[in-house]
Amino acid sequence: MFPTFKRAALPLATAVAGLALTTTAIAHDDSDPIPVKVFIASMFEIGDNTGDRAGEFQRWYENYWQNAEPVEVRGATHELYCNDAGVCGSVLGMGKVASSSSMQAILLDPRYDFSDTWFVLSGVAGTPPSQGTIGMVSWATWLVDYDLGHRWAAEEGKPGEPLFQPREGYEDIRVYQLNPQLVERAMALSADTPLEDSESARQYRQRYPDEMARRTPFVRTGTHMTGDTFFHGPGLSAEAQYMTELYGADDYVITEMEAAAITQVIDRLHGTERIMSLRGAVNFDQGNPNETTQQHLDPAPGNTAGGFAETVANIELVGSRVVDDIVDHWDQWQNGVPTD
Repeated sequence: MFPTFKRAALPLATAVAGLALTTTAIAHDDSDPIPVKVFIASMFEIGDNTGDRAGEFQRWYENYWQNAEPVEVRGATHELYCNDAGVCGSVLGMGKVASSSSMQAILLDPRYDFSDTWFVLSGVAGTPPSQGTIGMVSWATWLVDYDLGHRWAAEEGKPGEPLFQPREGYEDIRVYQLNPQLVERAMALSADTPLEDSESARQYRQRYPDEMARRTPFVRTGTHMTGDTFFHGPGLSAEAQYMTELYGADDYVITEMEAAAITQVIDRLHGTERIMSLRGAVNFDQGNPNETTQQHLDPAPGNTAGGFAETVANIELVGSRVVDDIVDHWDQWQNGVPTD
C-alpha cells in the first residue's frame, strides 16, 4: 500500500489554468491535422445528398462519401465530408460571399492540412451559344471577375462603344490565370470521357444556328466569367467577351458566380497553382434569334433547355477522372503536376 501525502492546496484559478493547459496539450498531441489530397467544392444541392433529384454535390457524394461522417465546420454553410483516401468536399453556398466565406472557414480549420491539396471548384453554369452547348463540361484556363469595374447605361455613352471600364486597385484579383500545366493534364485525363445527353437538350439545341450550340456534349477549356449578376443577352455577352480580351484572357466559354472569389481565398493561403475550375453548361446565356432576352429568361412551359440531370452527371464523370488519378498516383502528384 502506497503512503499518502498531503499537498498544499492551489489557488482555484491556477488549478483551472493548469488543467486547461494540460487538456489543450493532450488534444493537440492526439489530433494531428488530416492531410487532404483533393478538395471538391460544389455550390448547392437541391435536396438530400443522395436518393433524390441531384444538384451539384450529389454525384460527387455518391462516388466518394457515401460512408463518410459529416463534420461541422464553424463558419461554413454545410458539412464537410472526407474519405479514407484523402478526398474531401463540401457545399459552399451560392454566390461570391457565401462560397468564399465557407472556403475560408474550411481552410482555417486546424483539423485539416491543405498544404498539398488539389482543389476542384465545380458546378453548373451558362455558356454563349458560339462557344458551347447544353451538357458541355469545361476546365477553366482563366477566371475573370465580371463585377469589378464601372458600368453605365448605353444612352450615356457613344453608340457602339463598350459600357465597361475596369476599376483601378483590383488588378491582382479581377483576373486569374490557372496553372496551364494543370489544365493540360486535366484535359489529357478527361477529354475523351463519354458524356450523357438527353432528348430534350438535343431538340432545344436546334433552336440555335451556331455550330457549337448544336453539338453533343464535349469537354473543352476556356475562360470562366464570374459574376453575382446573372448577365444575359447578346449585348452583355459581347461585353463579357470584351472584358476577357481587355484582360488578355482566352475567349469566355462559361458564365458562373463563384470561382474567382473562391480562388482569391485559396490564393491568400496556398496560391493558385493547384486550383481547377470545372463547370457544366445547363443553359445558354442568350436567347435564339427568334426570341427576346426577356422571353428566354422566362420561357413558356416546355421551352426550357432540359439536360440538367445529364450535365451534373457529366461534371462528376469528367472531374472524377482527375481526382482518381491524383489519389491513385499520389507519389507523382504530391509535389506538383506530373510531367510524364
